[in-house]
Order: sequence, then C-alpha cells, then structure tokens
Amino acid sequence: MPCRKQTANLTCKCGIRQAPDRHIIPPDTGHAGFQLLKRIGRYRDTFIAMEPHVPRTARIALNRPIRRLFDYLVPDHIALQPGQRVTVPFGRQSATGLVVETDAKPPEGITLKPVRSAAEAWPALPPETFRLLSWASDYYQHPLGECLFTALPPALRRGRPAVENADPYWQACGDPALLPGNATRQRELLAWLNRQPGGAGSKQIVRAGFTQSQIRSLQEKELIRETTPPTPDGVTEETRNRIPVLSPAQQEAANQLPSPDNGFATALLFGITGSGKTELYLHYLKTHLDDRHQALVLVPEINLTPQTVARFQFYFGPRIAVWHSALKDSERLSTWLRIRNGEPVILIGTRSAVLLPFTDLKTIVVDEEHDSSYKQGEGFRYSGRDTAVYRAHLNNCPVILGSATPSMESYHNALSGKYALIRLEERAGNARPPTIKLLDIRSRPLEGGLSRPALQAIEKCLSNGQQALVFVNRRGFAPVMMCFDCGHMVECPHCDTRLTYHRRDRAMRCHHCDFQTAATDHCPKCDGEAFKPVGQGTERTEDILTSQFPDTPVVRVDRDSTQRKGSIQGILEKVNSGRPCILVGTQMLAKGHDFPNVTLVIVVNADGGLFSVDFRAPEQLIQTLLQVSGRAGRGKKSGEVLVQTCHSDHPLLHSLAEGHYLPVADQLLTERETGQLPPFRAMAIFRAEAETMEKSLQLLDTIKQQARYQQIEIWGPLPALIARRADRLRAQLVLLCSNRKYLNHTLGVLCETLDQSRLPAGLKWAIDVDPQETG
Repeated sequence: MPCRKQTANLTCKCGIRQAPDRHIIPPDTGHAGFQLLKRIGRYRDTFIAMEPHVPRTARIALNRPIRRLFDYLVPDHIALQPGQRVTVPFGRQSATGLVVETDAKPPEGITLKPVRSAAEAWPALPPETFRLLSWASDYYQHPLGECLFTALPPALRRGRPAVENADPYWQACGDPALLPGNATRQRELLAWLNRQPGGAGSKQIVRAGFTQSQIRSLQEKELIRETTPPTPDGVTEETRNRIPVLSPAQQEAANQLPSPDNGFATALLFGITGSGKTELYLHYLKTHLDDRHQALVLVPEINLTPQTVARFQFYFGPRIAVWHSALKDSERLSTWLRIRNGEPVILIGTRSAVLLPFTDLKTIVVDEEHDSSYKQGEGFRYSGRDTAVYRAHLNNCPVILGSATPSMESYHNALSGKYALIRLEERAGNARPPTIKLLDIRSRPLEGGLSRPALQAIEKCLSNGQQALVFVNRRGFAPVMMCFDCGHMVECPHCDTRLTYHRRDRAMRCHHCDFQTAATDHCPKCDGEAFKPVGQGTERTEDILTSQFPDTPVVRVDRDSTQRKGSIQGILEKVNSGRPCILVGTQMLAKGHDFPNVTLVIVVNADGGLFSVDFRAPEQLIQTLLQVSGRAGRGKKSGEVLVQTCHSDHPLLHSLAEGHYLPVADQLLTERETGQLPPFRAMAIFRAEAETMEKSLQLLDTIKQQARYQQIEIWGPLPALIARRADRLRAQLVLLCSNRKYLNHTLGVLCETLDQSRLPAGLKWAIDVDPQETG
C-alpha cells in the first residue's frame, strides 16, 4: 500500500530527483519506507501520492458571431476560472477571450494551442452575471461569446487593462494676485480651484473649460499642489437625510411595493402620467436600500438620463452612476469598475446596463417598461425589461416595472397573478389629468399639418404666458418630395422607401440605409418646377410655427437637433425656465419629461397606427398618444390635448379621448386572445437577407420544412414590409407556439442545424425571439 502523505522533495529509488512542486511518488514505496526517510530528515512536509501530470484545458468564448467555443491549453503558471479575461492565439492574431469552462475534455486528435496570458487574476464576469448571460444566450438563441462581451465596456473588449488612467488631483495653495496681469486664464483657474473645498481632478478641471497647460503652469509656480482625492463616504449627512414627501395616494402605492427583505418579486406599477412615479422610486430606494448595496434604474432613452440623474443625485449624491452608449470609453470603464468592485452605486442606464457585473444588487427599477427601446433591434436581440426580471430572480431581489401605459405582456402577467399590480391613479400635487379632444381635420385647410383651431389654441396658450407642445412623429421637413406635373416621387436607390427631405441641409435622406443626395428645386424626371414637399415633418412644422409666431421661440426636439453632446440639456434648460415657447418634436418628447408650464399638446396626425399590418401598432399608438398627452398640465395649471385625425369615429381614438388606459388594454388583450397572438402564444421570427429575394425565401422554406412540428404554427415565408434595404432583399418566417419551452428547444435545434450548414455566399439569417416588430 503506497503512502498517501504529502512530500516536499523526493529522490526515488530509481535516482530521479523530483521538484518540490511535483510530488510523484513511486507506487511501490511503502509507508514504512517513508517513515524511515522522514526520520532521517529527507522530507519536510507530509506526503501524498499523485497521478501523472495531466494537461489543463480551458474552453474560451470569443467576441465573434459564431455559435461555438474554443479549447486551449492552460500553462501551469496560469490559474483560470469562468468569467476571466484571457489573451489567446486565434489564427495569425491574438484575441481577447472569456473563460467559460475549465478542465473541459477537448476532442481527441486535436493539438491545442496554449493560453498566452490572463488579463486579471479575477473574473471580469462574476458567477451571477455569467449565469444571466448564459441564460440570455440560450433564450434569445445568440452566440454565447457575443452575449458575454456585451457585459464588458469597449476598452475591455479590445484587451485593455481593467484599470483607470490616473487622474491627478489638485488643490490651490496660493493667491491669484501673485500671477502677472496677462495670465488671465491661470488666474481664473486658481480662483476656481479656491472655490473647490476638496480640490479637483484634472478631468474635472478640463470639463470646467481649462487646459492641461494651465494646470502645469500653476504647478511650476507652486500655486497648486498635487494631493490625494478625498475618499467618498457615499453621501453627506444632509443628502442622507433627504427623503421625498409622498402624497396619500403615493404612500398607499409605496406600502404595496415588495421589500428587498422578502426576496424576488415583480411589481407592475401602473401610474398615470404626472402621478409621481419617480418620487416613488426615490422614496423606495431611500427607505429600503442601505449604504452597502447596489441598485439599478433602467430608462428607455439616453435623453432621459440627464433629468433623471439630476433628481437622483439630489437624494443620493455620488452614489449615482450613469451608463449609456454616448459616454466615452474611459467613462464607461470607470463606471464598470465601480460596479464590478462592489461599490454601493445606484446605476441609471439604458438597456445594456442590465447586463453589467453587479456583485450586490438589491433592487431593480424599469421605468417606462412598455417602451420598445428596451428591445435590441440588431445583433444580440435581447429585451432589457425581460432580462431585468430574470436578473432579479437570480439575485433574489425585487423588480419594479413602472408605466402609465403598461405593455400587454406585463399587464397580462399582472392579471394572471405572476406580477403584483399596484395602481397610482392620481396626479401629484393639485395637478389634474388633461382633457383630450379629437379634432376632425377632414375638409379643413392645413398649414404645415396644423389646422386653424390648433393654431388658435396655440395662440391662446402663449398669450396666457404658457408653453405648447406639438407632436410630429416624423423628423425632417417632409417625408416625400413629389412632382405635381408628372407624379414622380424620389425613392431611395437602395431601399423600397422614399427619401425624406431635410431642408436645413438641402438634402434628401433615407432613414433606413443613411443614403443621402442633394435636394433639387426641379423634378429629376421631367425637370418640371412643380416639385414640392408632401406631408409634414418636424422641420416643416417648426418653420410654419416660426412664421405664425415670430416673437415666440420654437424649440425642435428630434434625433437631428440633439446629436451634439449636451444639446438636450440646453433644450431642457430653455423649456424649464418657464418662459412661453413652442416645443416641436418626435417621440423623444413623449417619454418621462416634466415640463410644468406646458398646458397644451397638439398631436398633428394620430392615424398612423390605426391601419398598420403590425398587430402591435394599435397598442403602440395608444401608448404614444397617452404618453405625449401626459406632458400637459403637470403643474398647477390645467392641460388640454387636441388630437388631429381623419378618423374621429374610430373606437380606439374614442377610448383615448376618455383618458383611461386599462379599459383599452383589456380590449386589446381580448383581441389578442381571440387571434392567439402574444402574450397568449410565444413568437419568434427568422429573418433572411440576400442579393435576391429567391435566395432569402429558399432558406426560409428550408427552415419551415424542418420546423413542421405539431405544436408550432408557421406564417410565411413572406417578403418583409420593406423588402429591399441597403440593396439586400429581406424575407421572414414567423413561428408561434403555446408552449414557450417547446418553442425554445425547437429554435435551438434549428439554429444548430443552420450553423452546420454551408450557406451560399452573401446569404445571412437572424432570429428574433419575442419580436417587437413583425414587419
């Protein structure tokens, strides 16, 4: 019987000296022999019999659109665990990978390449985040590698070290009067630093409008000195004691919200516009979240974050962090490190924030949970809202879904008992819901899409010192340019759509493929002069209102006017000043903004979603109209909404005029149940695109033949609503099933089969689980 005690050094009887870290003991060495050797001092430690050295392996995920993992050898000096970043050889290059599994058995007959290095000694993705992303990869049928890398900031995806660049901290130690008269900016910087009690970092100084050379000059003159930044203790005592005061209705709703102490629970907070849902979130976090834990607040749009961040910072100070795609790489890395290091941050972010590596997450809030922006439209097509619910389940913490117009899925889950339904149907303070009127514009002359009663209502609003909001859900000047001589309309040469006229830039643009060409005054087909814009966009409405009300500022808010960093903050400051103005904008204005002096809302055209082929269009229409209507009358003054329509007798618009959402939602759910549409059945869409429609349809026909199972209903394949986009011909195949698990299993089999198939060059496919758009 060989001895099983451990050894530090051994010269076996065949004369081979073993290294201290390789304790290979001959199996015929008995216990008595080891005791003798131990007594004469040839061994310092205890002994153990070891098996011969077995190479260690790791299974690595790469940030590639391929549904497979790669096996590598792990050198003896590298210790790895799942979630850790590594550098590996990939072809002739090096690539950054994430460890998925260690000591996996590789296929036989393959020579493995070794891992070159580990980026950190700790996993970039902790176990809970790793489980979340593995679930998302399986549920949304997307390659695991791309899913995992979505949780990393861009700098770490490229292999940069997970450390922040040093930001020197400076403190004033001299008098500005010591500077010469021509050193104006240095004097201003020194005075500015004197007003910062704890000093400031170089980045903060540069953001304040100064330069690095001015910092160096003051350092050389010994008027500032480098110091260590103050250690943040979370919040000041004054900030810690701040807590929102709730109305009786808000307090009643707050009492129904689930406590983090009770573990996982999902609550749907149905709060009408202006009811103070944000105050409720703040009160909940102040009363339930201590100084040690993390929280996540999701918002649908980047442009909502400045206003939301300011309100949260008032109550939580430096605990607030921000995450969205418009941040610089260094800013995202800094926020990511705070979260991964376990700092007690309250993160406000867009949908990708739900994938970040939290280590002590205690509460999740999803504001405007109905918004389609929570669903990723390309690549990894996940739902931020649904992923947040699953993440709360993994973290055993509550998730609050808030909306004035809940999605059909969430409302159905509340009716079935999966979610708790909490109602908040009173506006905060003395505010009252606005009155909604349908304005039939049939046979009425229009100026830039606006009827005479609408213009008169705006004039009255401005004369009372108030603000008006005009909602136009099309950017640009006009959606179509048409020749009234020959009927020609300018179409995109690469898409099945018409070019939008942008008069500010004298350009015709495609909003699908970004094709652009110069605008002309003559018809490109017949050279006629009757080449005119048809329809209205935000630019055209802005021009009409500027000419009608020359003494009143007209503020346009759309994707074109808010491209530059900080532009939305400037717009919000102008509106929040309370001075009379007219806001013109798209859906960006309909979400979450609080404009106390806006008392009138004009909806230019409410008919867009009434007759769409997409079954979700009525839901999205009523949500958008109620959300934009909710911008009116949020202060002490009453609000009015005028909805221009050519179908004032439509029952959906009549329901809108009553201002109550849940009865409309009940009606829409009944229609969905009759048609066995989501949420009553699970849905997935296979999309294909190629140089010809024939190739796209052929691929989808093949999928259809393989998906013919008894429990699955199949629609198509059919060309997409916009069949040609960027010179690619697109088609789709819709699958519906009452059993979500069965559908998921079927989708997995189909995706694996497609991965193993050799497809013709240029033919691409994608899958969209729980799609928000079916066109």
